[in-house]
Amino acid sequence: MAESPLARGREASPGSDADASGSPARLRIDARDDRVVATLDRPDRRNAIDQAMVDELHALCADLEERPRTLILTGAGGIFAAGADIAQLRDRTGDDALRGINATVFDRIRHLPMPVVAAVDGFALGGGAELAYAADIRLGTPRVRFGNPEPGLGIIAAAGASWRLPEIVGHARASELLLTARVIDADEALAWGLLSSIHEPQDLLDSAHAVADRIAANSARATILTKRALLAPRNAHPAIDGELQAELFDSADKHARMTAFLERKKR
Repeated sequence: MAESPLARGREASPGSDADASGSPARLRIDARDDRVVATLDRPDRRNAIDQAMVDELHALCADLEERPRTLILTGAGGIFAAGADIAQLRDRTGDDALRGINATVFDRIRHLPMPVVAAVDGFALGGGAELAYAADIRLGTPRVRFGNPEPGLGIIAAAGASWRLPEIVGHARASELLLTARVIDADEALAWGLLSSIHEPQDLLDSAHAVADRIAANSARATILTKRALLAPRNAHPAIDGELQAELFDSADKHARMTAFLERKKR
């Protein structure tokens, strides 16, 4: 089988934390058969998302598009991501904005075939918050702080917050958060549905793995098609549901799983 883009990026400097260019890797990758854990690893910059991290996220997406697995996203050092790298952001031009540097990779993460679980600790601000919004499921710790301070920096939250956040928490709450640049804590994020659950920091990754375990116990194809249905626009339903179900109804996996269920009931 052809080597994945992710593997190629790591091979250039065996045994080190450097990417193919020799610069320090921005992501720490733990790849397993049914899941990949990607840790944003710039603790000295509070895991700020720079161009190098964007490039590594694209490589990760290419790998997961080629071989679908659940993705767990988390951050090193008790911080998810404090935002985009302001030093780089300050120098970006209108043409850079039209390229949608962060928006494009976050959208690619959103549309990965298998679920994405964000394990959020500490700050998830600006681009870091928008990366978390792109996940299917978000878990957090009591230290979580979500916010989009972009208007205070003279820009808007243009990497997904203006449309994803209303889908998650509703238009009124998203408007308040984005227009005031207020930061909310874990309890408020849980009450709003932005977090599914809260765990102590030492338990966060285990809790994310527990979610991945539940996903892994199900049919991978049914999970992929469920996510596809969830991402489809409203006007595609109910037709798309029937089309996706038709594929599954004719599958050997569906027959085997339902037969096993019926046999368990007989015992």
